Amino acid sequence: MSALHTPPVRPNRDSVTTIRDDGSRMFLHPADARGFWTSARRGSAALLIAVYLLLPWIPIGGHPAVFLDVAGRRFHLLGFTLAFQDAWLLFFGITGLGFSLFFITSLLGRVWCGWACPQTVFLDHVFRRVERWIEGDAVARRRLDAAPWTASKLARRGFKQVVFVLLSAVITHLFLAYFVSLPELWRMMHQSPGEHWSAFVFVAFATGILYFNFAWFREQLCLVICPYGRLQSVLIDDHSLVIGYDAKRGEPRAKAGTPDAGACIDCNRCVQVCPTGIDIRQGLQIECIACTACIDACDEVMTKVKRPTGLIRYDSVAGFAGGRTRWLRPRLALYAVLLAAGAAAATWALSTVRPANLGVTRLGGMPYIVDVDAVRNQFLVRLVNKRDEPAAFRVVAEGPGLRQIGFEEVVTLAPLAEEVRPLIVKVPRSDYSGPFHFTVVARPVSGDFELRRAADFTGPEADLLKEDTP
Repeated sequence: MSALHTPPVRPNRDSVTTIRDDGSRMFLHPADARGFWTSARRGSAALLIAVYLLLPWIPIGGHPAVFLDVAGRRFHLLGFTLAFQDAWLLFFGITGLGFSLFFITSLLGRVWCGWACPQTVFLDHVFRRVERWIEGDAVARRRLDAAPWTASKLARRGFKQVVFVLLSAVITHLFLAYFVSLPELWRMMHQSPGEHWSAFVFVAFATGILYFNFAWFREQLCLVICPYGRLQSVLIDDHSLVIGYDAKRGEPRAKAGTPDAGACIDCNRCVQVCPTGIDIRQGLQIECIACTACIDACDEVMTKVKRPTGLIRYDSVAGFAGGRTRWLRPRLALYAVLLAAGAAAATWALSTVRPANLGVTRLGGMPYIVDVDAVRNQFLVRLVNKRDEPAAFRVVAEGPGLRQIGFEEVVTLAPLAEEVRPLIVKVPRSDYSGPFHFTVVARPVSGDFELRRAADFTGPEADLLKEDTP
């Protein structure tokens, strides 16, 4: 049976609409929707894409607004510089994003998927817009699918694929710019791929993945791979804001003018515009990404037949049942408390970050050395300057009877530089009374902070050392 005569799959709650009974894939061609929500989503998507495009270009404090300099082990975030040693702060960022997502989903449903997810933003507002520009509206695209391969069809489809590859390459290159900076990316692009083979392989692979996703896989990423739709079922409750169909007002469905019929005229316009192919009238489903297309489509039809809008709308399950939505609920309070606690901990953690970093590690080999006149321990001291300007430090080992060899002079570090030097600390045998704790302190020549790292001075028991005294 040709694609022209293949009956469309009717949405149901038992399987995804994109899979036919024989297991073959049905490609969706969502129709265009017009209205308030569609315009708002396009504006939001344009803003998000602009932010993604511009962040590597905007200089803040001498660096791009977001520059994850992996090679230099520095992370520049909106003027705030973190060294690789501060990577533990990512814990607060990751957990904060997780609890924020839990809170927002419990309150507003899948607003992230429909409004801010990169998959939705780029697919609906870039790649599908290009597809509509090249191949026409949904009816024209389905007609082109069913048409035989002619020179015209080959030219249209070929041109579309070329544009998709170029768009995927642009997105990938901009993503790479977050890690190497735009000037470095531009320099790499003007050199042989062999000189930067790892970056070239990454760009080629990532471009291929993006092209495969946006040109062919599309909504299957949301339906099959992304776990968020399944998490939705445990994160929301009857009072979460979702997109739904008012069955009490809409049923029974019938054509306009039918006596005793509901408001729904069964035009299936809500199904035609859905990017995942579901029928919202069948209730809340994990395939729904809350894109609001069905709201605008239904409101447009209701306006044409002179009926009140809002048959499909933002509301809660309780609201659709005729009750009231409760915004203050135990789970929201729990998520809010966890968010507040995490924000407080993150604020404290950020307050402990200094413009330099000090690390002290014991040298390998013997833990201590006993000389004729002293007990010695050997360490490696790593001093990191996170600033964009030179910094000078004095490094001192503080402890009872300690004498140090190394770091006698002021250490000057270039901007964003680090230095590793040995530090030998020793205690005269006459003053040694056994293992103890001491502190390595780095003080800037000009600055109001200091870095302190605790260390252990090891050695034999004092009694044994006295027995061995010549």
